[in-house]
Amino acid sequence: MPYLEILAILMLASFFVMLMAGIPVGLTLATAGFVFGFLGFGTLLFNLLPHRIFGVVTNSTLLAIPLFVFMGVMLEKSKLAEDLMDVIGYAAGGVRGGFGIGIILVGVLMGATTGIVGATVVTLGLLTLPGMLRRGYDRGLACGVICASGTLGQIIPPSLILILLADIMNLSVGTLFAAAMLPGMMLAAIYVIYILVLGMLNPSMVPAIPKEERDLISGAELARKLLRVVGPPVGLVAAVLGSIIAGIAAPSEAASMGALGSIVVAAIGRRFSWTVLRDTVQTSTKITAMVMFILVCAQVFALAFRGLQGERLVHDLFAFLPGGVWADVWFLMFIIFVLGFFIEWIEISYIAVPLFLPVFATANVDMVWLATLICVNLQTSFLTPPFGWSLFFLRGVAPPEVKTAEMYKGVLPFVAMQIVALLLVFIFPGIATWLPKAIGW
Repeated sequence: MPYLEILAILMLASFFVMLMAGIPVGLTLATAGFVFGFLGFGTLLFNLLPHRIFGVVTNSTLLAIPLFVFMGVMLEKSKLAEDLMDVIGYAAGGVRGGFGIGIILVGVLMGATTGIVGATVVTLGLLTLPGMLRRGYDRGLACGVICASGTLGQIIPPSLILILLADIMNLSVGTLFAAAMLPGMMLAAIYVIYILVLGMLNPSMVPAIPKEERDLISGAELARKLLRVVGPPVGLVAAVLGSIIAGIAAPSEAASMGALGSIVVAAIGRRFSWTVLRDTVQTSTKITAMVMFILVCAQVFALAFRGLQGERLVHDLFAFLPGGVWADVWFLMFIIFVLGFFIEWIEISYIAVPLFLPVFATANVDMVWLATLICVNLQTSFLTPPFGWSLFFLRGVAPPEVKTAEMYKGVLPFVAMQIVALLLVFIFPGIATWLPKAIGW
C-alpha cells in the first residue's frame, strides 16, 4: 500500500483514539490533520488552509446558524414548553394515551422552533415525566415517548443539521427543509399511531387523564389558551419555513426574521425579560462558537485527508462491497449509525459524509434523498442503547425510581419505528423528494 494511504489510515485511527480518550473533537480533528498532513507533505499542503477557512467564515449560508440557534434558545429560555405542555396535554388528555400524544405534538413544535435535542429532552423530562408516572403510565414507555419526541428536532426543519448538510453537499437549504418535512411528520405520525394502538391493546400502560382533572379547565378557557399559546410559535415556524421553501427569503434572511419573531412570541407569552435575553445571547454565542470552531478544525482534517489520497482509499473500499450503489448507501447508514453512539452529529456530518460523498456523486445518487436518509439515521442513533445521547440527557433529570434498564427497554420500540421510517424513505424516495419537486426546487 502506498505511503500516503497508510498515513491516511493512521490519521483516521489516531482521530478515533484521541476522541475516545476524551479530547475535544475540534482539537482532535486539527491535531490529526496537522500531524499527518505534515508527515506527508511538510508545510506545503497547508498553504491552501487559509483559503479554505476564509471560505467557511464568509459562507452566507452558515450565517443562518447563529440566528436559528438564537430563535431556538429564546423559545427554550422563555419556558414556552411549559405552556405548550399544559395546553396540549389537557386537550388530548381524554384519549387513552392522550398525554403521551400531547408530548409527541409538543416535541414536533419544539423541534420546529428550537431544534436543540438536548434542551428539548431535558425540558420534556422535567415537565412531563413526573406527571406521566403520577397518572399511571408505564415507566419505560414514558421515557421512550420523551426521548423519541425530543429527537424530532434532528429532522424537522429548521434543523441545524439540514443547514450543515446543505453546505457540505452543495444543496439548497430550502430544498433540504422541504425534503425533511414529510419524513419528519411521518415519523411523528408513526409514534402517535403506536400510542393509540397501545391504548386499545393495553390501556393500563397509557391511561387517560382522569375526568375530574380535565374538568379543572373549561372548554372555552382551553380554546383561548390553545389560540394564545400554540398559535404564535406555529405562526412563527410557518412564516420562517414558508418563506425559505417558497423562495421568498434566503435562509439567513428568514432566520433573522425567526430570531426577531422569537422575541415577539416570548413577549406575547409574557415570558420576555432582559435576563432571558442575556441568557439567550450567551447560550447562542457558546453554541455558535462551538459549531464554527469544529467547522474550521474540520477544514484541516479534510485538507490533509484529501492530500493523503484518502478519497481514493474510500472509493476503493466501496468498490469491494457487493451489491452496487445500494449496498454503498447501507454501508454509509451503518457507519453513521455506529458513529452516532460515540460522537455528535456535527462531527459525523463533517467527517463521515465528506469522506463518502464523492462515491455517491459518481454514482449519480440523488443527494436530497441521501441527505434525508442521513438525518433519519442520525435520529435513530440518538436513541439506541447503550450510548444514545437522548438517554443520557433524560437520565440526568429522571427521578431515582426510574431505572436505567427501564429507560433502555422503553426506547426500543421507538428505535424500531425509526428504522421502519428509514426503510420507508429508502424504498420510497418520493417521501423525501416529492415536496421539493412539487414546489419547483
